[in-house]
Amino acid sequence: MQHKMNRKNSYLRNWTVCLLALFCCGQVRAQDLHFSQFFNSPLTTNPANTGFIPDADYRIGANYRNQWINVMSVPYKTISIYGDAQVLRDKIENGWLGLGGVILRDAAGSGNLTSTKAYGSIAYHQMIGYASLLSAGFNVGWANKRIDPTKLKFPDQFNETTGFFDAGIPTSVVFNTTSISYVDIQAGMNYAYFPSDKLYLNGGFSVHHINRPRETFFMQSGFDNRLSMRYIGFLNASAKLNDRVIVNPMAYYSNQATSHELVIGGSANYNLSGNGEVQVIGGAYYRAGESVIPLIGFQWKQFRMSFTYDVTTSSLAAYNNSRGAIEFSLQKLGFYNEYNIDRQSLCPQF
Repeated sequence: MQHKMNRKNSYLRNWTVCLLALFCCGQVRAQDLHFSQFFNSPLTTNPANTGFIPDADYRIGANYRNQWINVMSVPYKTISIYGDAQVLRDKIENGWLGLGGVILRDAAGSGNLTSTKAYGSIAYHQMIGYASLLSAGFNVGWANKRIDPTKLKFPDQFNETTGFFDAGIPTSVVFNTTSISYVDIQAGMNYAYFPSDKLYLNGGFSVHHINRPRETFFMQSGFDNRLSMRYIGFLNASAKLNDRVIVNPMAYYSNQATSHELVIGGSANYNLSGNGEVQVIGGAYYRAGESVIPLIGFQWKQFRMSFTYDVTTSSLAAYNNSRGAIEFSLQKLGFYNEYNIDRQSLCPQF
């Protein structure tokens, strides 16, 4: 009997976590997909970041996140690929346009709740004097979510006699559709201040799901199934302490419906090669009430790679042994040949 109860509790625990993800689509009470390395996912953090590249003219990057390995039988996996570039730098006086795009894919849990999103972004950047930059941008995208109910087991399908879940037992959970698609719109602004080649300050604010698209697999039943608007604000800085060390403190806040997230911390770049072509990166962040996030990274010329590990500090640590998520980021920065000579770097460099 005890064996049956343990099995039931295990199934219920997994089902409960999956249901939380499912209700993101049913009642919209949880946050969007996100990365701990929000600073390495610029286009999903703020569309005004499109073409806002302080130390390069273009960039391409990829992110990978694997979450809840110890909680879910099928972990959550999120992948993104993005790219953006500065254009018309020689056509607009003291300004330029940024063009870019990002593709995201997320697979969540046993029910194979899969999200696929693609966005195109544009932003305008205008210098204000010699030490300030103001940016504004927006993106428009297509999103699709789908689920496989045949891979889900619900509490009313538990067979007390056998101690197992039985797919042959009818469930009261009825899906109206297993795939939904919609248009999604975001907008944001940034401000940067760089009074010297040793100091850089930046802050931004963005609003996501401005059009509040409907997202549900179920029949309309009195719930507001439109996506809640999500608000993101961030602050970061970069300060060159000497020819070997640059420190980068930052803070990030996100709010959507009743969910919110606050991350504070920073990193430091250490110049190994003298000319800045080889750097090691280390740092740590704290997600309030949830996790500590150490970071290690490496830069070789225009390639940057970083790794973070979410160490759970909330009550969920009792279920996942404090092992929250692993995350990788890879980024390639580049320059246009015609701008290499007089290209102004907005942030400190070695």
